[in-house]
Amino acid sequence: MTLGEYQKRVDAWVKQFGVRYFNEMTNLAILMEEVGETARLMVRMYGEQSFKGEARGTEDLADELADVLFVVTCIANQTGVDLTQTLRRNLDKKSRRDHRRHRNNPKLMERPAVP
Repeated sequence: MTLGEYQKRVDAWVKQFGVRYFNEMTNLAILMEEVGETARLMVRMYGEQSFKGEARGTEDLADELADVLFVVTCIANQTGVDLTQTLRRNLDKKSRRDHRRHRNNPKLMERPAVP
């Protein structure tokens, strides 16, 4: 599925099941919530915190990332942002701006110690 197709499918889903889009500020708050859930999971999977109960895995992480993408797509749809065009322009901008930056970053050459 392309980004454009995904945007259309999200729009159809919102109209069928969600009645309408939440307002932009509500969607911003929902996005922060979803990013927080992703962060909580990642810090337990890859960081120094441990799970309190049953461990979760990459399937759960994938679901949390999909939740983030869903809300970002809702915000894009309701504000008239074409994600395909925008992401293409953004990647071009990053390629022009950062084409040497990361290769010359000594911090990226260091490998973190594995516990």
